[in-house]
Amino acid sequence: MDQKDFEMSKDTFRAFYVEEQEDGTFRSEVKQVSVDFLPDHEVLIEVDFSSLNYKDGLSASGNKGVTKSYPHIPGIDAAGTVLEDKSGFFKEGDSVIVTGQDLGSNTSGGYGRLIRVPKDWVISMPEGLDPALAMRYGTAGFTAMYGVKRLQRELISPENGKVLVTGATGGVGSLGVFFLSEMGYEVIAATGKMNKADFLKSIGASEVIHRDEVSQVDPNFLLSRKWHGAIETVGGGMLDAVIRQTDHDGAVACCGNILGHKLESNIYPFILRGVSLLGIDSAICKMPMRLQIWDAIAAMDHSKLPENFTRTVGLEALSGEVQAILQGKQWGRVVVSHKK
Repeated sequence: MDQKDFEMSKDTFRAFYVEEQEDGTFRSEVKQVSVDFLPDHEVLIEVDFSSLNYKDGLSASGNKGVTKSYPHIPGIDAAGTVLEDKSGFFKEGDSVIVTGQDLGSNTSGGYGRLIRVPKDWVISMPEGLDPALAMRYGTAGFTAMYGVKRLQRELISPENGKVLVTGATGGVGSLGVFFLSEMGYEVIAATGKMNKADFLKSIGASEVIHRDEVSQVDPNFLLSRKWHGAIETVGGGMLDAVIRQTDHDGAVACCGNILGHKLESNIYPFILRGVSLLGIDSAICKMPMRLQIWDAIAAMDHSKLPENFTRTVGLEALSGEVQAILQGKQWGRVVVSHKK
């Protein structure tokens, strides 16, 4: 297909399109969008699958802290096929993944059938994954595996003791439970959805506790040591409580702020127990680590994820799913298909 034919056949694409109204509210619809809406980057990709993350919910609802200007196409994840690469690095037909960076924040994202992004944002599909399977994991899985890698860098091994995962029914939390269990860790899953205890055990949790058991504790500087490591996904007072209950030479990987962006804690867990606080920034992750993380995800036994872990929806269902994730009513993962 030459460039002229391409322009004639691909002058518009289907997308979940969010606009700001004159009264300051935001309206979303599925519509055909001109290819001219896309930024001028090197790699043009036909997206087959994306996924739904909390950040997508914020962008789709008009959060200016995530997306500065509208109209906009959200979707911080994308997996599909290269149509064109002006840099020459990728070939037409290459299967690729794009997650993080600025995709779906201020750059048109995976809820559009087409994206155009810088070459350095794109990775080749790892062996063992395909676009649909890659988006079962998406940014949530990437973030969870990044947390596991950071804990391992701090020498948190299965022999050291238990690892806590908070927000365990969410995308990052549930995949954190799954990855850690598959790697031999004894996992405590903390959640407010105790009716999902059987689900959490099915993906590897050895123990399921109510989140209040973690957060509703005495305000003492140090508390009884209950775990050696943690993947803490919600922030706020939960993060402080997790730190104060972490064992000597333990570590806490922090990657969320649903319960708040402030950390009010004390110095004693760090100077008396040697606890490490590890930040996880999955958006701006350097390429060598990014490739390691996706290779580690690809190496998982994907058959052990239960079928009900993922629901696949089309663009028309996104508005309802956005409201559900913002209200904390979702569990597992929602994959967005451009083929439905």
